[in-house]
Amino acid sequence: MKKNKQSKQIIDIGISEKERQKIADGLSCLLADSYTLYLKTHNFHWNVTGPMFQTLHLMFEAQYTELALAVDLIAERIRSLGVPAPGTYREFAKLTTIKEPHGVPSATDMIQQLVEGQEAVVKTARSLFPVVEKAGDEVSADLLTQRMQLHEKNAWMLRSLLE
Repeated sequence: MKKNKQSKQIIDIGISEKERQKIADGLSCLLADSYTLYLKTHNFHWNVTGPMFQTLHLMFEAQYTELALAVDLIAERIRSLGVPAPGTYREFAKLTTIKEPHGVPSATDMIQQLVEGQEAVVKTARSLFPVVEKAGDEVSADLLTQRMQLHEKNAWMLRSLLE
């Protein structure tokens, strides 16, 4: 078993330690955005009211449930790269681009904020492609592609409710 100076196992997956760290840093931002969007969506699920209550309550539940699974996949990819995954509100607050709501917004404002949140996750994921492509990290690229596809679809579905 190969070890480095600090008695840690050497990770030899064809991606340098420096590249793995850069990718993990970007994925940590994606994790923070995803977890913050999860919290916001769950909050809105609990607090939505109005004529679209049933539709939104169920839609928000489906979205936060999917996000709960996604954060695990993202964190596990970070760990696979040999880097600790962030996991506290304090860390997420420093890394996320998604703003927390003030009070309980109207249903329409909830939808708009979630559109913006879905789009923010897409932009964060998209920003990582140059780094993962340069490193030849197809696994992270696949994860990013899947996340972008899902969040673009969610943004479209939410946006459709605003028309």
